[in-house]
Amino acid sequence: MRLLITGAAGMLGTDLAAAAERAGHEVVALARADLDILDAAAVRAAVTGSRPDAVVNCAAHTDVDGAERDEAAATALNGDAAGHVAAAAHAAGAFTVHLSSDYVFDGHAREPYVESSPTAPLGAYGRSKLAGEHAVAAAAPGAAHAIVRTAWLFGAHGPNFVATMLRLASERDALSVVDDQTGCPTFAGHLAVALVALAEARDPGIHHVAGGGSASWYDLAAAAFAVRGVDVALSRGRTADLARPAPRPAYSVLRTERPATPALPPWEQGLRAYLEETVIA
Repeated sequence: MRLLITGAAGMLGTDLAAAAERAGHEVVALARADLDILDAAAVRAAVTGSRPDAVVNCAAHTDVDGAERDEAAATALNGDAAGHVAAAAHAAGAFTVHLSSDYVFDGHAREPYVESSPTAPLGAYGRSKLAGEHAVAAAAPGAAHAIVRTAWLFGAHGPNFVATMLRLASERDALSVVDDQTGCPTFAGHLAVALVALAEARDPGIHHVAGGGSASWYDLAAAAFAVRGVDVALSRGRTADLARPAPRPAYSVLRTERPATPALPPWEQGLRAYLEETVIA
């Protein structure tokens, strides 16, 4: 399989390219410097010239608070540009795999969200990601696309919560970490393998693919400190105390109702795998 990856220099894109190559596939890895997916004509030219069997769109606006300040910019990249990628892939006969987010849900549930759960984003970032889902479905209709919702991503090739917590713990004697948001911490290395499998299978529709189990940000920080043997006074904080511009879902645990959707290992295993391959603090 020839796999084209947009956003290939990012945290997930880097792991995805490596996972696809390990699986024996030919990879066309396009970083933002190589391809601006806001440019529909450039996207068409790149996809047509590469002749891929599948396209995985890892390019995204990921600044949640920044999206609240400039929703138009977030929607242009997460919504309109996602449609450009899917349209070009569909025209070339390629299967599209698009990355979406737990932020398409409002977090008011008390049981895990599955693929058929109603969407209701709280803020601009979630709305932009939902716009991307709609754009991809319209541009590559029917069996031509898969939308993968994931959550709380961390990995070796980009800034992330775990790295930030370990850095702060090396600088401070005490930390307060939010304990009133619950989700699915997801290791990019594990997600990358699942994305390759979905591209190989050309399994259409929406898939929830996230780390197994659930945790709060406090739980994730505490586990990272325990694995690394970090001695820091850790207390439980509240989201409201942070006064962030963008609202966050209080509960965004993802599960799948689809038997063939790849299941990731528990988030604790993902955390250990990440810490084993990463030197932090």
